[in-house]
Amino acid sequence: MKELVNKCSILISMVISVIFIVIAASLYPGGSLLDNKSIGFGWSKNFVSNLFAATAINGSENPGRIWAIIGMAFQSIGYGVFFIHMSKKIDSKWAIILKYIGFANLLLIFLIATPLHDVGTISIILTLFGLFTITIFVLKSKLHFLKFCCIICLLTFYVFFFLFGFGYLSSAIIMQKVYNASAILLVLGLEYFTKNEDFVEIKTEDKKQK
Repeated sequence: MKELVNKCSILISMVISVIFIVIAASLYPGGSLLDNKSIGFGWSKNFVSNLFAATAINGSENPGRIWAIIGMAFQSIGYGVFFIHMSKKIDSKWAIILKYIGFANLLLIFLIATPLHDVGTISIILTLFGLFTITIFVLKSKLHFLKFCCIICLLTFYVFFFLFGFGYLSSAIIMQKVYNASAILLVLGLEYFTKNEDFVEIKTEDKKQK
Protein backbone atom coordinates (compact mmCIF):
# COMPACT_ATOMS: atom_id res chain seq x y z
CA MET A 1 0.00 0.00 0.00
CA LYS A 2 2.83 2.36 0.91
CA GLU A 3 4.55 1.61 -2.41
CA LEU A 4 1.33 2.31 -4.34
CA VAL A 5 0.81 5.64 -2.56
CA ASN A 6 4.42 6.61 -3.27
CA LYS A 7 4.04 5.64 -6.94
CA CYS A 8 0.82 7.62 -7.37
CA SER A 9 1.77 10.55 -5.12
CA ILE A 10 2.70 12.91 -7.96
CA LEU A 11 -0.45 12.18 -9.98
CA ILE A 12 -2.65 12.54 -6.90
CA SER A 13 -0.94 15.78 -5.86
CA MET A 14 -1.25 17.36 -9.30
CA VAL A 15 -4.89 16.36 -9.76
CA ILE A 16 -5.88 17.65 -6.32
CA SER A 17 -3.91 20.85 -6.97
CA VAL A 18 -5.75 21.54 -10.23
CA ILE A 19 -9.12 20.79 -8.64
CA PHE A 20 -8.53 23.23 -5.77
CA ILE A 21 -7.22 25.95 -8.10
CA VAL A 22 -10.35 25.59 -10.25
CA ILE A 23 -12.53 25.82 -7.14
CA ALA A 24 -10.64 28.95 -6.05
CA ALA A 25 -11.14 30.48 -9.50
CA SER A 26 -14.87 29.79 -9.37
CA LEU A 27 -15.10 31.69 -6.06
CA TYR A 28 -12.96 34.66 -7.06
CA PRO A 29 -15.12 37.84 -6.87
CA GLY A 30 -13.58 39.73 -9.74
CA GLY A 31 -11.14 42.30 -10.97
CA SER A 32 -7.96 41.95 -13.01
CA LEU A 33 -4.95 44.03 -14.00
CA LEU A 34 -6.64 44.74 -17.30
CA ASP A 35 -10.08 45.54 -15.86
CA ASN A 36 -10.50 46.08 -12.11
CA LYS A 37 -14.30 45.98 -12.46
CA SER A 38 -14.53 42.63 -14.22
CA ILE A 39 -16.72 39.91 -12.72
CA GLY A 40 -15.23 36.60 -11.59
CA PHE A 41 -11.93 35.02 -12.56
CA GLY A 42 -11.06 35.14 -16.24
CA TRP A 43 -8.57 32.49 -17.32
CA SER A 44 -7.49 34.81 -20.13
CA LYS A 45 -7.60 37.97 -17.97
CA ASN A 46 -6.28 37.04 -14.52
CA PHE A 47 -2.94 35.77 -13.31
CA VAL A 48 -3.22 32.73 -11.05
CA SER A 49 -1.52 34.79 -8.34
CA ASN A 50 -4.71 36.89 -8.10
CA LEU A 51 -6.33 33.91 -6.37
CA PHE A 52 -3.92 34.10 -3.41
CA ALA A 53 -4.87 37.61 -2.30
CA ALA A 54 -7.18 38.05 0.69
CA THR A 55 -8.89 40.87 -1.20
CA ALA A 56 -9.74 40.61 -4.88
CA ILE A 57 -8.67 43.38 -7.27
CA ASN A 58 -12.25 44.73 -7.32
CA GLY A 59 -12.02 45.28 -3.55
CA SER A 60 -14.20 42.37 -2.41
CA GLU A 61 -13.13 39.72 0.07
CA ASN A 62 -11.74 36.68 -1.75
CA PRO A 63 -13.39 33.48 -0.41
CA GLY A 64 -11.41 31.33 -2.85
CA ARG A 65 -8.05 32.18 -1.29
CA ILE A 66 -7.91 29.22 1.10
CA TRP A 67 -8.64 26.80 -1.76
CA ALA A 68 -5.88 28.36 -3.86
CA ILE A 69 -3.39 28.03 -0.99
CA ILE A 70 -4.27 24.36 -0.52
CA GLY A 71 -3.94 23.84 -4.26
CA MET A 72 -0.44 25.31 -4.27
CA ALA A 73 0.52 23.17 -1.27
CA PHE A 74 -0.31 20.02 -3.23
CA GLN A 75 1.47 21.36 -6.31
CA SER A 76 4.63 21.96 -4.26
CA ILE A 77 4.47 18.35 -3.08
CA GLY A 78 3.99 17.10 -6.64
CA TYR A 79 6.93 19.00 -8.10
CA GLY A 80 9.15 18.33 -5.10
CA VAL A 81 8.63 14.56 -5.17
CA PHE A 82 9.00 14.52 -8.98
CA PHE A 83 12.51 16.00 -8.95
CA ILE A 84 13.54 13.70 -6.10
CA HIS A 85 12.30 10.68 -8.09
CA MET A 86 14.08 11.82 -11.25
CA SER A 87 17.32 12.24 -9.31
CA LYS A 88 17.15 8.50 -8.58
CA LYS A 89 16.56 7.59 -12.24
CA ILE A 90 19.45 9.69 -13.56
CA ASP A 91 22.69 8.38 -12.07
CA SER A 92 24.86 11.41 -12.69
CA LYS A 93 26.58 14.21 -10.82
CA TRP A 94 23.52 16.27 -11.75
CA ALA A 95 21.27 13.96 -9.71
CA ILE A 96 22.15 15.69 -6.45
CA ILE A 97 21.15 19.04 -7.98
CA LEU A 98 17.77 17.63 -9.02
CA LYS A 99 17.31 16.30 -5.49
CA TYR A 100 18.06 19.72 -3.97
CA ILE A 101 15.65 21.35 -6.42
CA GLY A 102 13.02 18.87 -5.29
CA PHE A 103 13.48 19.68 -1.62
CA ALA A 104 13.58 23.42 -2.34
CA ASN A 105 10.37 23.28 -4.35
CA LEU A 106 8.57 21.51 -1.51
CA LEU A 107 8.74 24.86 0.27
CA LEU A 108 9.19 27.55 -2.36
CA ILE A 109 6.23 26.71 -4.62
CA PHE A 110 3.92 26.92 -1.62
CA LEU A 111 5.34 30.34 -0.73
CA ILE A 112 3.90 31.70 -3.99
CA ALA A 113 0.49 31.56 -2.30
CA THR A 114 1.69 33.50 0.77
CA PRO A 115 2.84 37.08 1.45
CA LEU A 116 6.32 35.76 0.55
CA HIS A 117 5.15 35.43 -3.04
CA ASP A 118 8.25 37.11 -4.51
CA VAL A 119 10.54 34.64 -2.72
CA GLY A 120 8.36 31.78 -3.88
CA THR A 121 8.77 32.77 -7.53
CA ILE A 122 12.37 31.53 -7.26
CA SER A 123 10.77 28.09 -7.60
CA ILE A 124 9.88 28.94 -11.21
CA ILE A 125 13.57 29.44 -12.00
CA LEU A 126 14.52 26.26 -10.14
CA THR A 127 11.80 24.27 -11.89
CA LEU A 128 12.90 25.60 -15.27
CA PHE A 129 16.55 24.74 -14.52
CA GLY A 130 15.52 21.28 -13.30
CA LEU A 131 13.45 20.59 -16.41
CA PHE A 132 16.28 21.91 -18.60
CA THR A 133 18.71 19.51 -16.91
CA ILE A 134 16.33 16.58 -17.33
CA THR A 135 15.77 17.56 -20.97
CA ILE A 136 19.50 17.18 -21.67
CA PHE A 137 19.36 13.58 -20.47
CA VAL A 138 16.10 12.86 -22.30
CA LEU A 139 17.64 14.17 -25.54
CA LYS A 140 20.44 11.63 -25.11
CA SER A 141 17.95 8.81 -24.62
CA LYS A 142 15.63 6.97 -26.99
CA LEU A 143 12.52 8.63 -25.55
CA HIS A 144 11.70 10.39 -28.82
CA PHE A 145 8.20 11.61 -27.97
CA LEU A 146 9.33 12.96 -24.61
CA LYS A 147 12.17 14.80 -26.36
CA PHE A 148 9.56 16.76 -28.28
CA CYS A 149 7.49 17.33 -25.13
CA CYS A 150 10.50 18.62 -23.18
CA ILE A 151 11.44 21.13 -25.87
CA ILE A 152 7.86 22.42 -26.24
CA CYS A 153 7.50 22.78 -22.46
CA LEU A 154 10.74 24.76 -22.14
CA LEU A 155 9.69 27.02 -25.02
CA THR A 156 6.42 27.89 -23.24
CA PHE A 157 8.45 29.04 -20.21
CA TYR A 158 10.74 31.20 -22.36
CA VAL A 159 7.84 32.72 -24.28
CA PHE A 160 6.10 33.61 -21.01
CA PHE A 161 9.21 35.34 -19.64
CA PHE A 162 9.57 37.26 -22.91
CA LEU A 163 5.93 38.40 -22.94
CA PHE A 164 5.90 39.30 -19.24
CA GLY A 165 9.28 41.01 -19.35
CA PHE A 166 8.34 43.22 -22.28
CA GLY A 167 4.94 44.14 -20.86
CA TYR A 168 2.63 42.11 -23.10
CA LEU A 169 0.46 41.28 -20.09
CA SER A 170 -2.67 40.14 -21.92
CA SER A 171 -0.63 37.51 -23.78
CA ALA A 172 1.50 36.68 -20.73
CA ILE A 173 -1.64 35.88 -18.72
CA ILE A 174 -2.66 33.26 -21.28
CA MET A 175 0.87 31.90 -21.63
CA GLN A 176 1.06 31.47 -17.85
CA LYS A 177 -1.72 28.89 -18.06
CA VAL A 178 -0.05 27.25 -21.07
CA TYR A 179 3.33 26.79 -19.41
CA ASN A 180 1.73 25.55 -16.19
CA ALA A 181 -0.35 22.99 -18.07
CA SER A 182 2.57 21.87 -20.23
CA ALA A 183 4.85 21.55 -17.19
CA ILE A 184 2.33 19.43 -15.28
CA LEU A 185 1.77 17.15 -18.29
CA LEU A 186 5.51 16.82 -18.85
CA VAL A 187 6.11 16.00 -15.19
CA LEU A 188 3.48 13.26 -15.33
CA GLY A 189 4.92 11.94 -18.59
CA LEU A 190 8.47 11.81 -17.24
CA GLU A 191 7.36 10.28 -13.96
CA TYR A 192 5.18 7.50 -15.34
CA PHE A 193 6.66 6.81 -18.78
CA THR A 194 10.37 6.69 -17.98
CA LYS A 195 12.40 4.24 -15.97
CA ASN A 196 15.99 3.81 -14.83
CA GLU A 197 16.78 1.64 -17.85
CA ASP A 198 16.04 4.55 -20.21
CA PHE A 199 19.16 6.27 -18.94
CA VAL A 200 21.44 3.21 -18.58
CA GLU A 201 23.35 3.91 -21.80
CA ILE A 202 23.83 7.52 -20.73
CA LYS A 203 25.22 6.39 -17.38
CA THR A 204 27.63 4.01 -19.15
CA GLU A 205 28.87 6.74 -21.50
CA ASP A 206 29.42 9.14 -18.60
CA LYS A 207 31.48 6.53 -16.74
CA LYS A 208 33.60 5.84 -19.84
CA GLN A 209 34.33 9.55 -20.23
CA LYS A 210 35.48 9.66 -16.61
